[in-house]
Amino acid sequence: MAHTIALLPGDGIGKEVTVSAVEIMKVIAEIFSFELSFTEYLIGGCSYDEFGTPLTEETLNGCKKADVVFLGAVGGYKWEKLPHHLKPEAALLRLRKELGLFANLRPAKIYEPLIDSSTLKRETLTGVDFMVLRELTGGIYFGSPRGYNEKSGWNTMVYSYEEVERIAHKAFQIARTRSSRVTSVDKANVLEVSQFWRNVVHKVHEQYDDVELTDMYVDNAAMQIVRNPGQFDVIVTSNLFGDILSDIAGMITGSLGMLPSASLGELYGLYEPVHGSAPDIAGQGKANPLAAISSAAMMFKYSFNLPHASELIETAVTEVLEAGYRTPDIYSTGCTGIGTEKMCELIKEHIYQKAAYARESYHL
Repeated sequence: MAHTIALLPGDGIGKEVTVSAVEIMKVIAEIFSFELSFTEYLIGGCSYDEFGTPLTEETLNGCKKADVVFLGAVGGYKWEKLPHHLKPEAALLRLRKELGLFANLRPAKIYEPLIDSSTLKRETLTGVDFMVLRELTGGIYFGSPRGYNEKSGWNTMVYSYEEVERIAHKAFQIARTRSSRVTSVDKANVLEVSQFWRNVVHKVHEQYDDVELTDMYVDNAAMQIVRNPGQFDVIVTSNLFGDILSDIAGMITGSLGMLPSASLGELYGLYEPVHGSAPDIAGQGKANPLAAISSAAMMFKYSFNLPHASELIETAVTEVLEAGYRTPDIYSTGCTGIGTEKMCELIKEHIYQKAAYARESYHL
C-alpha cells in the first residue's frame, strides 16, 4: 500500500523547492522499497488567481484524504493588498485548523560547515541541535474575548487541560528519540495561565520518569537560546511564546534557507520549509532546497516512522555542505556556488552512495 502525499507547492520558490523534495522522497522510496503516491493541489496566491480563494474545498479535502501534506511556500507582494481572509497566508491558517495540527516542530540544528554564517560565536554554537515544540491551535491567538476600541484593546490567553496535556505528551515522546531532556517555557511568575500550563506539564511528566524536565521563564529562555543554546534538547511552550522563541532559535543557525518544520496533529502531518516564497528569485534556479529536503526527512521520521530514512537524508545534506557546495543564500568565499537543481542532484548522489550501508544496517 502506498503512502499518499498531498503536494501544495504554492507560490514563488515553493514550486522549485518542492520539486527537489519530491525527488529526494522518490529516491528514499526506491532505496527502502516502498511506494509513494503524490497528488498536487493549488494553495495560496496561485489558488486565488485561479479560483478567487487561497484554499478551495477540493484542496482541503485532498489534504484530508492524504497521509501527509507537503507545502512549499505561500504569499508574495502580488497579493499583499487583498482582504485578510483572501490573503495566501489565510489558507495556511485554515489548513492548520481543519487538520487539527496542534504541535509545531522547529529544529534548530547547527551544521558545522555553516557555523560561521551565524552571528554568534563558533564556540557558542558547536554541537547545537535542539527542537522548539510550539503549541499551535490554542492560547492567546485563539482566545475569546478579543477586540479593541478607541480606549483599549484586549485579548484572552486561555488553555484547556487537554490542549496542554497533548502537547506535553508530544514533547516527552520526541525527547525520548533525542537526548531525553525537556525544557517547559512559561511565565508562571506573572500569568495564571502559565501556572496552569506548568501544573499540567508536571502531571504528564509523571508518565515519563526517564525524561528530565526543567521549567524556564520565557524571558530567560530567549536569553539562554542566544547565550548558551547547547543546553537545550526539546523546548515546549505555548503558541505566543513559541512563535517568538522559534524565530530566535531559527536565526542562530544563520539562514532561513536551512530550516525545516513539521506541524502535527492526531491524524495528520504537514511539512514545510520555514522560508517564504521569495518572489524576487522565483524561477531563477537560485533557491536553496535544503530546508524543503530536510522537511521531507522529518516526514519520514515523524509520520512514516522511518528514522533511518531521515538519517540518510540528513547525512547527505551534511556531506554536501562539508564538500563546500552552496546556494547563493549560504555562499561564502572559497565555496562552490550552485543552484537549486544541482544541490538536489548532489544530495541524491550522496544518498545513493550510502544506500547499501543503510539497508544493511537496518536489515532491509
